[in-house]
Amino acid sequence: MTNNYYELKLQINPEMEDLISEIFFENFDCEGVVLAEETYKDLEMVSTTQGTLKIFLKNEYGDSYEDLLYDVENILDLSREEFLSRGLTEEDLGSWEFVLEEKETEDWSKKWKEQWDVTHVTDKVAVVPDWINYQPKEGEVTIKLEPGCAFGTGTHQTTQLCMKALEKYMKKGDKVADIGMGSGILSILAKKFGASYVYGCDNDDTVIDVARENATKNNVECTFELGTADKITEKFDFVCANILHFVLAEIMGDLKNIMKEGALMSLSGILYEKRDMVIEAYKHVGLELVEEIQQDQWTSFVVKRGK
Repeated sequence: MTNNYYELKLQINPEMEDLISEIFFENFDCEGVVLAEETYKDLEMVSTTQGTLKIFLKNEYGDSYEDLLYDVENILDLSREEFLSRGLTEEDLGSWEFVLEEKETEDWSKKWKEQWDVTHVTDKVAVVPDWINYQPKEGEVTIKLEPGCAFGTGTHQTTQLCMKALEKYMKKGDKVADIGMGSGILSILAKKFGASYVYGCDNDDTVIDVARENATKNNVECTFELGTADKITEKFDFVCANILHFVLAEIMGDLKNIMKEGALMSLSGILYEKRDMVIEAYKHVGLELVEEIQQDQWTSFVVKRGK
């Protein structure tokens, strides 16, 4: 049988899973990613910043192994240089050593799906992969998604932090903006919590159709567009921005501009050790802290625009 997909095993800091995964969704025909912590039996203990990201790449055009290997090495080198120039460190990123292997198509679907299960974000919110038949508990909100197709699948801590903020602070009838919406999961949750209108934008054109399909799958209506916060003219009662810390700092003024007076915003995507950059940014534009929410090595802020 012809081998027609590749499995790439990449050594990363697992806290950077979404950031590094995006490289492959943007530059390759990527079917999905799975983060698997590695446990070694050597004398030395494995650091919590070590892990393996498994990336599943299609080979529809019959590219040679050597061609793909060259492309992967080149894209990783360029991306690493860019991230380091934006303020991330070598430790933040991990080693990025990798192994590329050809795999048979018949192994792909089952193997990938076995990695996923229902994610219980809170007592009231569960994210359910498409292929799992799940009976929700009384009063539980469920979101059906195909994990791996875009970012924000509900399994990453940064997404969960925003979901917790939505559950706690968003009011029924709010107008909600989801900046960098990825899979649309936060937008979908906001609508299921009773938002009157939800707008999501992302600067990656590959996720727009995915987000729209996910909204349809969950029987909710959201507006999704290719765009960035600085282009938005509407104002909202609640804003979600699950983006990396240095991007949040850069666009904080734009985020404030789309908030109504008295509006709330959930800022996520922030490693705890990078939190000072975001604190300085939201204070600089005059936003007030309502609550800081932490999960593992990640933190998020709920902030308010004064009247």
